[in-house]
Amino acid sequence: MPAQRKRPLALIIVPVVVALAAAGWYWKGRGGDEAQKFRTAAVEQGDIRVAISATGNLSALSTVDVGSEVSGKVTEVLVDFNDRVEKGQVIARIDPDTFEAQIEQGNAAIANARASLQTARANLRNAELDYGRKAELVGQKLIARGDLDQALAARDQARAQVASAEAQIRQQTASAQNAHLNLARTVIRSPVNGVVLARSVEPGQTVAASLQAPVLFKIAEDLSQMEIVLAVDESDIGQVKPAQAVSFTVDAFPDRRFKGQVRQVRLSSTNTSNVITYPVVVSVDNSDQTLLPGMTANAEIEVSRRDNVLKVPNAAMRFKPPVDEAAAEQQQGAQRGGGMSDELPKLVATLKLDVNQQAAFDAALAKMRERIAARTAAPPQGSNAPNLFGRGPGGPQSGGNRGAGNASGAMRQRMLERFNQQFGEFRATLRDDQRAQWERAVNELIGARRAPVYVLAEGKPKPVLVRVGASDGSSTEIIGDLKPGDQVIVGVQAAEPAK
Repeated sequence: MPAQRKRPLALIIVPVVVALAAAGWYWKGRGGDEAQKFRTAAVEQGDIRVAISATGNLSALSTVDVGSEVSGKVTEVLVDFNDRVEKGQVIARIDPDTFEAQIEQGNAAIANARASLQTARANLRNAELDYGRKAELVGQKLIARGDLDQALAARDQARAQVASAEAQIRQQTASAQNAHLNLARTVIRSPVNGVVLARSVEPGQTVAASLQAPVLFKIAEDLSQMEIVLAVDESDIGQVKPAQAVSFTVDAFPDRRFKGQVRQVRLSSTNTSNVITYPVVVSVDNSDQTLLPGMTANAEIEVSRRDNVLKVPNAAMRFKPPVDEAAAEQQQGAQRGGGMSDELPKLVATLKLDVNQQAAFDAALAKMRERIAARTAAPPQGSNAPNLFGRGPGGPQSGGNRGAGNASGAMRQRMLERFNQQFGEFRATLRDDQRAQWERAVNELIGARRAPVYVLAEGKPKPVLVRVGASDGSSTEIIGDLKPGDQVIVGVQAAEPAK
């Protein structure tokens, strides 16, 4: 009986132990699978190109509208679309009969005015002789004084009639000249050398130029040089400057990129549906005559270019690991340890300092690092004072209150003033050119944005504080303790479903 009782008990215990062991192995394996895995990307060295996109239409540098200054029926049209014309070439004619008749009428009026002048001059000679005779008779007291006065008035009237006849001749002559001009205007000539873009008149058509000159032809002066007027958004216009490079495509040649250059940033704005844009004129070389007026250009204005710099994917700048105490302490240490104190030696290496200047810089840098070390060892609790060279509490890149962004300008100004005090003795030893280079670089360093990127260290994210530069939308320039080939974390791998 005892042997029979032990056998069922053994049959129960052994399967339970095996099941527990299998469950432990399963949960252990599952726990390992649930450990976070990160996606990484390599730090690269290359170029970053920052560009602004805009659209516009191609046009000739100079387009002339050729119209008619006189009214009449068009008798001839001597050019067509795309014809090349030279300055002074006859391109159309208007019926001249009306103006030829006006010239004949003017000539007749001039002849009549000249005849009137001859009559007036004859009357004047008679009046002058009469006045002379009566003046002698008055001297002899043979006639009354009143007769002499009447003769004087008649002479003056005759002189006025001569002047009026002469003025009439000039008036009729001017009228005839105007008729000659109108006759010459019946022949339409090209004012420039160019290509006919548009023709809006046909033989037999009547044009009326009573209020304004009707446009008969549109002539492009030179299609080997063209321009694009781009509409650039107000948020981007501050980055656009003359002489910047422009590349663009047109729908007619989608596989080809054309080059241009910013010639002018115009001050006049355009409001379209509450969107403010500014016209930017781009010069384009069209020596091969490939581009045509009116084509829509999809352009990119290169506002910044950084060659041979370190860059990381933008995802690396957005990645934030789960926050725990150890990671927070590690990140805070990285933020306090990085900053300008590590970048200043690289800056002064470009200034070519002499021995005395180098000694003054080393002394100022040593004092600055002592202050940073003291502040890092015992940071004031609840302090909102700006950390000058790291990114601790209150720094420009800290996650402070919502108003921190509004105070960044004043904060940077205080940082710059304190920095100038700390390096005042060193600045005094610099030459003018060195001082200008130093101040320009310092302003750039203080105004630069800094942020952490994360690398894998023993399977955990380790923050590395870098200075952030230009971004082209996919990659961002960085300056810091990284080198090409280093792996930065860009995200977390999705967990695989349990099988």
